[in-house]
Amino acid sequence: MPTAEYVTVDVFTSERFSGNPLAVITDARGISDEAMQKIAAEFGYSETTFVLPPEDPENSACVRIFTPTVEVPFAGHPNVGTAYVLGQRPELFGTPVGDRLRFEELAGLVEVELLREESRVIGATIRAPRPLDVGDEVTPDLIARCASIEPAMVLTQTHAPIFASVGLPFALAEIDSLEALGAACPDLSAFREAAGRHQVTDFSLFLYVRQEPWRVRARMFAPLDNVMEDPATGSASAALAAYLATLAEEADLDTHITVEQGVEMGRASVIELDVRKQGGIVRDVSISGRCVSAMRGAIDW
Repeated sequence: MPTAEYVTVDVFTSERFSGNPLAVITDARGISDEAMQKIAAEFGYSETTFVLPPEDPENSACVRIFTPTVEVPFAGHPNVGTAYVLGQRPELFGTPVGDRLRFEELAGLVEVELLREESRVIGATIRAPRPLDVGDEVTPDLIARCASIEPAMVLTQTHAPIFASVGLPFALAEIDSLEALGAACPDLSAFREAAGRHQVTDFSLFLYVRQEPWRVRARMFAPLDNVMEDPATGSASAALAAYLATLAEEADLDTHITVEQGVEMGRASVIELDVRKQGGIVRDVSISGRCVSAMRGAIDW
């Protein structure tokens, strides 16, 4: 029976058993698409990554990302965690590992810079693979029903609830208090209604409270993807950071945004983002976080 080694890491944290857990299959050669999906479902994490040799030898690896139910084109914490794992290896598919990596993904090339302290890898910074894409607005009433909160708690002064993406789409909605954020609970029937109304297979909801201009507390729910709540969502945080920077009055802006997530789950996470805006357009979004190793072993498949 063939086996494949795996490592699990906690991402966007420096404390083990906090942050967002990720399983990384470090050499997925020979594993079929069907087996990858089953392995991801077996782990049950919000995402599992499978590392393969790159199609272009100029790149570091091909990284495939699976939720428990589907493959996704891009996600934040899987890239940060995978880079952390691979960055501790002397070589990757016969090529020495440096401080910069490039991952081939369905959303495009993801550029990675390893974070080190005294030569020890502690995390990674990644760049969003796509420019900001803003989609349809979502009614505050539908957001409220999805989150089991009152419609008046959904704010619209800065922006209406709206779909946004830098590689993976999320419905972004600002709410009025940490108390409302803590009270939120996903309503599966409302999520199904939202997916049908907006003609998407998965409706992922990113709720946030803006505590300071560039400091945010958030929660993310995706029950249609078997992720009732995610402790840290880098791709959603990046989409929000890019969107808020777009709405800012300044035509040119370089800003740092901190997103705290997972607090209500007992898995506190900190996502650091840097956004560069020029001529009124967001040109670059980077996502940074620390990681800590948790477990390792082998999978029979």
